[in-house]
Amino acid sequence: MRYYALSALFFMMSTLSPRADAQSVTYRSFDHYNDRVAEFDKMRPVDSTDVVMLGNSLTEFAGDWNKLLGAKHVRNRGIAGDDATGIYHRLSQILPGRPKAIFLMVGVNDISHDLSAAEVFAQCKKVIDKIRTDSPHTKLYVQSLLPINEGFGRWKTLEGKTERVAEVTRLIRRYCEAEKISYINLFRYFNRHGTNELRPELTVDGLHLSPLGYKIWAFHLKKYFK
Repeated sequence: MRYYALSALFFMMSTLSPRADAQSVTYRSFDHYNDRVAEFDKMRPVDSTDVVMLGNSLTEFAGDWNKLLGAKHVRNRGIAGDDATGIYHRLSQILPGRPKAIFLMVGVNDISHDLSAAEVFAQCKKVIDKIRTDSPHTKLYVQSLLPINEGFGRWKTLEGKTERVAEVTRLIRRYCEAEKISYINLFRYFNRHGTNELRPELTVDGLHLSPLGYKIWAFHLKKYFK
């Protein structure tokens, strides 16, 4: 499995040919982002029968969410290294189809950009608000961030930010509760008891999940697909 370092961002501009059902996506970002956006543009457009898993590497590396969840019409729209701004820009590939539901996880890569918890929350809120405004009949599920484990020493851009992940998670949860947005608290199933640290058996590198981590994530999502 190939991992894309959060700190290794090779910037470029990419403009995709527009389709009748979606605007073109133009975002100054890294190669993998543009490659994935181009892939998505060639696929069957998202429509009202689809459930979209939307996020970063944690979402992308799950692979086939249909298999994980025992479901149908689940589309993986994760991009490794993506942040809230990147997700915001590519909503034009998703929202015109008015998907049945979106499961959003966003924020950890924004934390790696040395933003404060409040700044990260503001970026995440923009994504949440745009989904609700542009596709109000789509059922939105906002998932919490997952904890990290700095003990692996892998992600230098996340050093010293274990508590910031928890703080951003709290801000997102409070906003969702205040706005009556469906919120899924996954954090509590992944942290080591009494800490905000990711359980080591659930990760391969302190950030990305092990097969057991994905099984736990899927287990807690399956009830939303019944």
